[in-house]
Amino acid sequence: MVNGGLPRRLQSQELVCDHAARCSTEVEEYVVRRLTRQDCRKTGNRIQTGRDIMFLKDLSLAAVLVPLLLSVQSLHGSALPAVSSYEFTAYRMQQFNLAQQKHGCRGAIVVAEARSADEPVLTRRCVIMKVSDFTTKKYLEAQRQNAAAILILLPRNISSIPHDTVQSFMVSESEALLKETLMPVYVVPEDEQLLCMYEEVKQAAATRTSSIFIRVLRSMVTATAFQILVSNNVPIKAFTDNAIVTLEGVLPGTEEDVPTIVITAHYDSYGLSPWLSYGADSNGSGVTILLELTRLFQKLYSNPSTRPPYHLMFSLTGGGKHNFLGTKRWIEENLDHAESSLLHDNVAFVLCLDTLANSDELYMHVSRPPKPDTPMYSFIEQLEEVVSSRFSWVKIGLVHKKINLVESTVAWEHERYSLRRIPGFTLSHLEDPKSELRGSVLDTMAQVDFRKLKRNGIIIAEALARYMFNLSDKGSPKDVQVFRGQMDIQDSRMSSLMSFLTSVPRATQLLDKEPGHILLVNSLEHEFKRYLQQVHRHTFRQDRRVKPAAFDLFLGGCIAAYLGIVYYAIQNFGYLYTKLKAAVKSKHQ
Repeated sequence: MVNGGLPRRLQSQELVCDHAARCSTEVEEYVVRRLTRQDCRKTGNRIQTGRDIMFLKDLSLAAVLVPLLLSVQSLHGSALPAVSSYEFTAYRMQQFNLAQQKHGCRGAIVVAEARSADEPVLTRRCVIMKVSDFTTKKYLEAQRQNAAAILILLPRNISSIPHDTVQSFMVSESEALLKETLMPVYVVPEDEQLLCMYEEVKQAAATRTSSIFIRVLRSMVTATAFQILVSNNVPIKAFTDNAIVTLEGVLPGTEEDVPTIVITAHYDSYGLSPWLSYGADSNGSGVTILLELTRLFQKLYSNPSTRPPYHLMFSLTGGGKHNFLGTKRWIEENLDHAESSLLHDNVAFVLCLDTLANSDELYMHVSRPPKPDTPMYSFIEQLEEVVSSRFSWVKIGLVHKKINLVESTVAWEHERYSLRRIPGFTLSHLEDPKSELRGSVLDTMAQVDFRKLKRNGIIIAEALARYMFNLSDKGSPKDVQVFRGQMDIQDSRMSSLMSFLTSVPRATQLLDKEPGHILLVNSLEHEFKRYLQQVHRHTFRQDRRVKPAAFDLFLGGCIAAYLGIVYYAIQNFGYLYTKLKAAVKSKHQ
């Protein structure tokens, strides 16, 4: 169940204050701070002053998207411009429930002074971090010290971040999302004013390690403080009415009763904040390859002489980042409710595309190793043959992971099909299903290698064609190319598709709420109708029907009573039999 707070923009109230001086006297064991306010006059809802101080104020509801108003208190020496307040938009951390587990932050309101993560004392402070500062250790330390909030500054140019820093942040990001926290966590794109604030608090943290004399002297010359304020009395409300859309389309084979091959990919994204989750590699890459495959195979199927003896079904599913809910409901509708469906008939295998825009490795994830002489085994052989003959530097491997029926979540999309005894596997450049690359706000176009994305698309297309036309048994060369010339994968189209998919965040919570996100799903449906037949759009909402606890108690009582009666009958069988025999005998007399 997805339970994320609905992101929306809020109108910020104005609060402008000016502190004329900040004096601090520091002693070895404690610090005394005194803020003096001068020349402030209050008129209505607005406090006006005449000095350069900035307070930081932000208003948020149950949302991921929050406008912040930054107010800075400063004396001489601040690098910030002389303004009384600065408003900017921040994005709150994910909040959702999945399989009875709570994830993300439950808090939103912040009224605290900004401090660097290097400070020894973070209690009731808003910790300002850059991407390079955000680590699991510092995140847990802020939690341990009951920090008021964390504000993460995200560079606008992700490609400028060193690779090691990106990897470290992604790991910390995924670990932070595993559990819930009451501490508000916000992410905000960097700008000049925020970077100045970051440097100021960083310098202030550095001086606290200096001698007391230097600290007091600095506080007398330049006293700068930043207060971050997020205030709203409206409680955070989770929403449970997300519409999850799954699209399907078919290229019919030569006859009605031929086997069906299903190619599928989930199109939603995931990251620390829904409004910043663009999901380029995961799983914009899988969607891009799938859409290009629809174009290529439509050309083959449009000519009766080149139409393969297979139905080719394509599916784009929603809710992939939330336990593949869209896939689950789509399979249930086809198998349990539909009178006729291609999934009812002979399914050769299901190919799930997930995270394919990087690396020189390809892994085929299966729930059980395919047996020889099965369609899935033959197709995997074709994949390996295409790789060995044309892309010998690419490492390809089979990863076997059994489905743990005790767990309420699945690792890959193919496991949803395996649970219904439909053979399938997932193709990805990731070996570990828990990889941090499967959900991050840093998963942008900067993480996509278009040469490798195109190469993986070629491998899949050629292997499919070789399998459906049975080219190996017909003695065709191993390096034969079916898709070449006008039938080749188009670089410009793949680039355009990826740019379109990453133009808006595709978090599950947003796809049915904003016009731009709704347009994205409609465009995907239009693309299906352009190349496929029998295109259907399925809209699912999570089942909110919950059995009351009284029903469970009643059912438990009935079972206990039944077992009690059976036990009593067994223990007193002789006595009951005698009584019953006597009753029957007297009745006959």
